[in-house]
Amino acid sequence: MRRHTLVALTAAVALSLAACGSDTASGDAGSSDTAPDTSVAGDTSTTITDVSLAPVEIEVPADKPDGVEPAAEIPTELVIEDIKPGAGYAAVAGDTVIVDYMGARSEDGAEFDNSYDRGQPFDVLLGSGGVIAGWDEGLVGVQAGMRRRLDIPAEMAYGDNPPAGTEVVRPGDALTFIIDVRAVIPAVDPSEAPTDLQVDPSVGATELTTIDHTVGDGPALELGQTAIIHVILARGDNEVVLFNSWDTGDPLQVIMEDGTSLPGLFQGLQGMKVGGVRSMTMPPDLAFGEAGDPGLGLPAATDLIIVAQLLGAF
Repeated sequence: MRRHTLVALTAAVALSLAACGSDTASGDAGSSDTAPDTSVAGDTSTTITDVSLAPVEIEVPADKPDGVEPAAEIPTELVIEDIKPGAGYAAVAGDTVIVDYMGARSEDGAEFDNSYDRGQPFDVLLGSGGVIAGWDEGLVGVQAGMRRRLDIPAEMAYGDNPPAGTEVVRPGDALTFIIDVRAVIPAVDPSEAPTDLQVDPSVGATELTTIDHTVGDGPALELGQTAIIHVILARGDNEVVLFNSWDTGDPLQVIMEDGTSLPGLFQGLQGMKVGGVRSMTMPPDLAFGEAGDPGLGLPAATDLIIVAQLLGAF
């Protein structure tokens, strides 16, 4: 079969990968190592070059805090307290941090939200304005394993406009968060995306096929874990790129449980080792279904190609 080079031909668009990816908080790159080139398993004619592997430190989930102590004084400026130290790379603007958190009113410690009960940590692209200013500034410098307290004045939180449905938070409330850092993921250069790897186009696939372009040297991904990945999504027929997380700078979280993400992605990630790069070609029934995803740019009855780099897992 004739081979094509997977090249980014279109702008990235919004990704709708079911349960994987980023949200908006309810409280709501740095240096990297370059992996050596390796031959593709089972196909020595296909190689991938210049893939930058971020040095991701992963921490096991922290215990849920017993609660949030009221602030000694209502904060008029951002107050940062490190309750427990972390280790490794320290986050800067442009990096992604993955955290668990508990949020409360500074005045009396009344809790209004936490991620621990949901069992799904939250990822923040620092400096992007996707979260309140107290988080964007207060999470700079965090390291994996750190527990940090943020006392945030109202103007760096919700001001006089708390989010709808939040009964505890009132207009003008200062907020306090206890935040446990699971991972710090250094920013990537979009030019480091593996857009030059060679993958066969696909029309009418009937099953999932995978190729390991770089075999990682880290631990193997296990069922029940959460994978942290960078991804490229492309049409199978003409290999036009639909989404590229190297461009957005924000890696995805994929829970390794059946039914929580695209079936082909869930199946295709199994057995990968941290640091690895794998391409997955899948029929519509393992992707977005026969209807495709018009918002993403994937027509009906079109195969999907996903290229994933496994940064870490917890």
